[in-house]
Amino acid sequence: MIDYTQYETASAEPEAVSMIETFRAIGYNLETAIADIIDNSISAGAKNIWVDFDYTGASTWLTIKDDGHGMNNEELIQAMRPGSKNPNEERDARDLGRFGLGLKTASFSQCRKLTVVSKYRDSEPVYWTWDLDYVSKAGKWNLIKYQLNENVLSQINNLNSGTIVLWNDLDRVVQSLHSDDKVGLEKFLQIMDHVKRHIAMIFHRYIESKKVKIWFQTREVKPWDPFLISEPSTQKFPEDPLQNGKVKLRGYVLPHKSKLIDTKFREAEGPKGWNAHQGFYIYRKDRLLLAGDWLGMFRKEEHFKLARIAVDLPNNLDASWQIDIKKSVARPPLILRDQLKAYASKVRAQAVEVYRHKGKVLQRKYGSNQYQPVWLEKLRHGKRFYEINQEHPLVSHLLSQFPGKIQELKKLLYLIEETVPVPLITIKESEQPDLQGQPFEGINHDALLSMMKLMYASYITQGIQDDLAKTMILNMEPFNLYPQLIESI
Repeated sequence: MIDYTQYETASAEPEAVSMIETFRAIGYNLETAIADIIDNSISAGAKNIWVDFDYTGASTWLTIKDDGHGMNNEELIQAMRPGSKNPNEERDARDLGRFGLGLKTASFSQCRKLTVVSKYRDSEPVYWTWDLDYVSKAGKWNLIKYQLNENVLSQINNLNSGTIVLWNDLDRVVQSLHSDDKVGLEKFLQIMDHVKRHIAMIFHRYIESKKVKIWFQTREVKPWDPFLISEPSTQKFPEDPLQNGKVKLRGYVLPHKSKLIDTKFREAEGPKGWNAHQGFYIYRKDRLLLAGDWLGMFRKEEHFKLARIAVDLPNNLDASWQIDIKKSVARPPLILRDQLKAYASKVRAQAVEVYRHKGKVLQRKYGSNQYQPVWLEKLRHGKRFYEINQEHPLVSHLLSQFPGKIQELKKLLYLIEETVPVPLITIKESEQPDLQGQPFEGINHDALLSMMKLMYASYITQGIQDDLAKTMILNMEPFNLYPQLIESI
């Protein structure tokens, strides 16, 4: 054991201003920051959690209130201390924290003034404030006891016990906005609606099991179940235990759109849409950490959008799964990647079958035909180039509508072919594969349906029968990706 007394030492206490700004730059957004505060409420045994705000431009405030066990003065000061917990210490199985930083880093990321008011059962409320402007000016890690707002004091006194986290000076959200700024208000409300949907997703298991109720502007938050477990058409895979049973995998293939009513289909797409929500859902003690990610094993593609896999972790595997401070990033141990990938491959294969089932049924109904892509790969002087398929029925049909302009239109097609930004597409696809959109993804399908109807009318005019016309359309790119639309013609 090293005898440190023989060595000269020097204080290297971090500079308050620099450290605070570092905390602010960890990477929270508003929804992950609020979710981190809610974690503390759940760990404190809360049965009810209220998220409230009042938009007044740059003076907008936001509170997260709970009816948990609360804190006394010493406990509150410790909770306000950055790094109040050792992440390596063994914690209660219900504890959703790890670093002892969440309250501070989440709050600092969004506001410059954090006030926490807490009431222990049968005790008077206690409160302290972190004011970042004061820290910046004084250069000291000192809390301030400001005069408490009467409304906040009344709220805490109406609880037997509990805590209120109050954010003022929300400079990252409403800086420079005015209370009468209608555009700013609309944007703020959109952001808060996204926060509400995020809460419904992250804490859906707690809400479903009635462990906690979460209220958003006095309205109860309804859970968002990513797996549509209550739907009879959802396919459930057997549970697969990993890491000596500590980690549990459970795959789900969601129903085809034709099996869901429109409202349920729109609800199931989640806050970010169908394609974004495919993949692994990593939970730690029923708290969702990561919602829809293939963990670098696969790309997100339209055909796999019905595949979702639950991964359940205990709270003592944070280090091996590289759970970050924000609890929004997780990376499995290398030793598990092959098992995760093999399991996911089975779920993905079944998801493709369900996704394509409607198309297969229609193709069996209407027969088969030759596939017509929009783009063709060609070789020129030993190098790859891409050409628009002028035999594609939609392209040839449009060319035929302008017989006197065919050569000009072909020159336009040639210009498009020669200027396709292949290098840029390749780089972006390699760096951010999940951000690559699919044809007609995320937009109204009326334009797509209109083109399908145009082709159908053209075929019927040519004397082609209904079934064959629909078959030919089903075998055209990009119509082949949307077989469900064919019956709308």
